[in-house]
Amino acid sequence: MKTHESAENYLETIYVLGQSGDRVRSIDIANELGFSKPSISVAMKNLREQKLIEIDNDGFISLTDDGRQIAESMYERHMLISDWLAFLGVDRVTATNDACRMEHAMSDQSFTAIKNHIKAWKRGAKEQE
Repeated sequence: MKTHESAENYLETIYVLGQSGDRVRSIDIANELGFSKPSISVAMKNLREQKLIEIDNDGFISLTDDGRQIAESMYERHMLISDWLAFLGVDRVTATNDACRMEHAMSDQSFTAIKNHIKAWKRGAKEQE
């Protein structure tokens, strides 16, 4: 399923906020992203219509299996790219901001190649220890 960058950002934010064990509401997403509550409400309606999230009667948001798959993929990309850039000497704030943009634009093929390169490099570094 192809999603827009904004949808991927919302799904990733829901995923990250949910990692603390707390239940996620629209206001939590608005506070995290710095967007207005009405903007978040429209976005959540769209994600619900795409069957990427569910919202219960109390307003708590959860990811569907499809939504979780997208969110986990974006989170993995974000973490790997930001860590890689920081390792290369980019300051952490810039690395995080750049990773946020790169994670959406990069093809699966390019991401997999970078991921495999980093894994191979790590294996080689461990073998030299």
